[in-house]
Amino acid sequence: MYEYVTGRVETLSPTAAVLEAGGIGYWLNISLQTFSQIGDRAEVRLYTHFVVREDAQVLYGFFSREERDIFRALLGVSGVGGNTARMILSAFTADEVRTIIAAGQADVLKSVKGLGIKTAQKIIVELRDKIGAVCPANEALPLRQAADGTFDEALSALTMLGFARQASEKVLRALRKEMPAATVEELVRQALKRL
Repeated sequence: MYEYVTGRVETLSPTAAVLEAGGIGYWLNISLQTFSQIGDRAEVRLYTHFVVREDAQVLYGFFSREERDIFRALLGVSGVGGNTARMILSAFTADEVRTIIAAGQADVLKSVKGLGIKTAQKIIVELRDKIGAVCPANEALPLRQAADGTFDEALSALTMLGFARQASEKVLRALRKEMPAATVEELVRQALKRL
């Protein structure tokens, strides 16, 4: 229904962005990958996917078409909803998802919160032959630079994704000791793999 939204970034968090376009504020659920790509931009174009459910209408936004294509491919797998697909794309880049699926690494994929081994295996079986055609290879994307409040931003992202605050704080503290110069994106990705 909507191909993309181009507008001024009104608010931005690791899980959502509000873009103002034509006097309308669009709330878009985003992945950590998209969050890092938006960075400090004042205006951005996000490619969209609109989901209509019985209880809600949800708009997802992606910095690249490739990320959106992988999201849509994941939604095509029975048992994978929008939030699970977004969690996968927050834990791994689009290229990493494609590599994991091509290599049949269900054990790596199941490390994503809410994803069991059976669903991970189903994703691999159903998408192994399709994902390469759906998503052409793209170059590595630059990471957002670390800023003040990195720990708090990462903690906020994890709690918005549904993780317990105490467990998230514990994991983030350990990660900060291991990687003191880590960006928000790096902290959240590593935390997603440990929680």
